[in-house]
Amino acid sequence: MYSKIENHIFGIITELLKVSSTDINVDELGGKYYLSNEEQHFKVTILSNDYVIRLTNTRDSVAEKYDKVFVEDVLKAVKEEKHRRMELVYDSITNSIEKMAERLHNTLIKSNEQENEKVRRLEAEHVSDQKVNF
Repeated sequence: MYSKIENHIFGIITELLKVSSTDINVDELGGKYYLSNEEQHFKVTILSNDYVIRLTNTRDSVAEKYDKVFVEDVLKAVKEEKHRRMELVYDSITNSIEKMAERLHNTLIKSNEQENEKVRRLEAEHVSDQKVNF
């Protein structure tokens, strides 16, 4: 389906996406997608409007125009990984909020129970004070 070079580039990009230390940055309005892995000194820039992919490492930088379908497939993989990572962050934040809300709810229940106990004691003292006064 792809040329030999396209297969290599797609392989490089999918391997970069598998590594959690690869940053994914997106400029949707400009149609630019950036992958960077500082550990491997490797960067990929995808210009979706021009169907250009630039690969950069410490020694070389190569930018080439590719077939529209190929670039769209690459972008699909990048967007899916970006979405997956965002879901993980969202799930983590949601989980933290749920735990915090549960702790707050339990604290409020306990506080209300303590308040109710104080009211019962005050009412009981008031009733016993009235018995003494008669």
